[in-house]
Amino acid sequence: MKLVNIGFGNMVSANRMIAIISPESAPIKRIIQDARERGNLIDATHGRRTRAVIITDSDHIILTYLQTETLANRIAEENSIEDMEEEDE
Repeated sequence: MKLVNIGFGNMVSANRMIAIISPESAPIKRIIQDARERGNLIDATHGRRTRAVIITDSDHIILTYLQTETLANRIAEENSIEDMEEEDE
């Protein structure tokens, strides 16, 4: 299981992520509000501005202050490290 740091020491399983999206559009804001009402919202921003929304396969919505590009880079780094380890074996 690969974990991705989403800020402030919070980790999310990379295998459970479906999408990382920007929170700016109205449909995403509705998704966030619906998740809040259902109790499926996880706010990992620690009071900072939300810059990325992570949608998981368990229908949880995770808010983070990191930008979407930063999260994508962290996932890509994890994948490249894992590939390098497999080559060494």
